[in-house]
Amino acid sequence: MRRTPHLTALLAVTAVCALSSCAWQDDPSDSKDVAPPAAPRGVTVQAGSATTAHVMWNRATDDTGVTGYDVYRGATRVERVPGGKHMVDVTGLQPSTTYAFTVRARDAEGNVGPASKKLSVTTPGAAAADHEPPSRPGTPRGAAEGSRAVTLSWGASSDDQGVASYEIYQGTAKIHSVERGERTTLITGLRPGTTYTFTVKARDAADNFSSASRAVRLTTAPGRDDGRGTAPTGFRATTHRAGGAYYIDLSWTPPRTGGAVSEYQIHLDGKAATSLVFGGTAPRTKATHSFYLGKEPGERHRVKLRARLPDGAWGGYSAERAVTTGRPS
Repeated sequence: MRRTPHLTALLAVTAVCALSSCAWQDDPSDSKDVAPPAAPRGVTVQAGSATTAHVMWNRATDDTGVTGYDVYRGATRVERVPGGKHMVDVTGLQPSTTYAFTVRARDAEGNVGPASKKLSVTTPGAAAADHEPPSRPGTPRGAAEGSRAVTLSWGASSDDQGVASYEIYQGTAKIHSVERGERTTLITGLRPGTTYTFTVKARDAADNFSSASRAVRLTTAPGRDDGRGTAPTGFRATTHRAGGAYYIDLSWTPPRTGGAVSEYQIHLDGKAATSLVFGGTAPRTKATHSFYLGKEPGERHRVKLRARLPDGAWGGYSAERAVTTGRPS
């Protein structure tokens, strides 16, 4: 059979494509994810003992999903955990030493995001030849704070060398750690209408653990959560004039978290305006803050705030208040 030149050329191209697996158009599946995850937020670090530190963080975001986290001590990666885990105990530390920690997120393509905020912690001094564990913590008590959080409190443990921290367990899984001076904490990220079982263990500087406390069962409220149980209360806003400019004056009662709240986020007119971080000892009963608004009278503003909770998550918003510059609030 006689072949035309056009048919011969077409057969030749087909043969080349079959051997080289060429495609007539771009295959979307060939595109590669090159965008790294965002930096993890809400990082907290606490000394668990003279040789350990407990690092926690909030879930990071990524266009295709986070598959893991890398925890760094200074410039050295010391832990690698899967994407579904948001805490880790870093071991092998030295007593009475200050360490700085950061966390980075990874995706399935191996893209590593930027480092989180750097936080430092100082381990307590070592106790020589300490093999005696702390006593069992007192029975925990608690209450639901809306549909996604509970407050826990427990009795103190005793130890011949002193308690270094308390470890909180949900079932058999450790979910939180607090310093020795705290015996109350807020647990967030729970499901509505769900019953949880919590226990507490004490830990000393030599990494001896007490036996678990008695268990307490708590049930979160059903339905959607407006965050009211974790929000600042008694929120008030007024304005004053000084030096030809207007300032807004805020006051509120910090939420009950089992410890002092040192960081707040202030929203003005529906947008995050500023972050407030208390240095030194943060107020527990009443907090106040003032910031600049502008020089024009008669301007109306809406303001509210929320607290960063002990586990790094943001709590619910306070009630929103309205103020007008140059007018009594």
